[in-house]
Amino acid sequence: MNQPQPAPKFPPHLVLFIGILAVSTAAIFIRLAQAEAPSLVVAALRLTFAAVLLTPWVLITRRAELRSLRARDGAILVLSGFFLALHFASWITSLEYTSVASSVVLVTTTPLWVAIASPILLREKPEPSLFIGLVLALFGSILAGMAENCGWVPGTGLTCDFGGSLLQGGSLIGNGLALLGAMLAAAYLMIGRRMRSRIDMGVYIWVVYGSAAVFLLLGVLAWGLPLGGYAPRFYVFALLLALIPQIIGHSTYNWALAYLPATFVSISLLGEPIGTILLAYFILREKPTLLEVVGGVLILCGIYMASRSCKKAVKTGVSNSCG
Repeated sequence: MNQPQPAPKFPPHLVLFIGILAVSTAAIFIRLAQAEAPSLVVAALRLTFAAVLLTPWVLITRRAELRSLRARDGAILVLSGFFLALHFASWITSLEYTSVASSVVLVTTTPLWVAIASPILLREKPEPSLFIGLVLALFGSILAGMAENCGWVPGTGLTCDFGGSLLQGGSLIGNGLALLGAMLAAAYLMIGRRMRSRIDMGVYIWVVYGSAAVFLLLGVLAWGLPLGGYAPRFYVFALLLALIPQIIGHSTYNWALAYLPATFVSISLLGEPIGTILLAYFILREKPTLLEVVGGVLILCGIYMASRSCKKAVKTGVSNSCG
């Protein structure tokens, strides 16, 4: 049976907000890195650098917790790392074939798959308002994703063209890979929700990231791809991916899983498209469209409703949906 988790030192919702900002940088760094190296190499070095950077801290400060890790729990963490490796391999590859907006929006459908599976696998029963927030956020993500194919034409209204880039050729492959990445991320989050309540944060992320790195490195070897010989800036981008979206971003999500339900944490991931659109505007000079703005507002509204639902459930004690 899971041991009670001590009260957090920091507000979980604030930590999630920081995580959203950090994770929002991922697609930008990935696009820059893909100009120099294959996607699988980008994914492998992202996780490898993250695991290597965490190793001294874990071995110095978490040695006792690491020794006490049971073999069965370790095996489950390795399974979580396997799903994480597949998630990054599929999502990062999707960015080769489709737009940043479409890829990020589709990969953030993760909460849909978590919400479907959590009542069965985790026995979490979210409040109705949590599902309303989920629907709002997902609808906002769809609108943001439509921005690539739709636009507002004066005198005509909203006009869309889905025949070319969305359903044909490389975009279909890219969108499918992004959607697969969302499903794999859901599995990774649900395992984390089950394990984080009783396993030290440092040990958890080190084992998961390290095992994911091993799986991805094996994939690189299987495909016969080199790990060296790329331009120096590629390794800078890979290191930034490890530091910002991985260690800071993903680790804050894993920390929050000890205090919040997988459904709510996954809904928070829907804030990533907003951050990515803003970063694309300032870094890549890509101006957000009307649909992206409207979609972003709906995403924020959905996250707010989910947050209010969790606070109410905790105060009244009528639901386990907030951990």
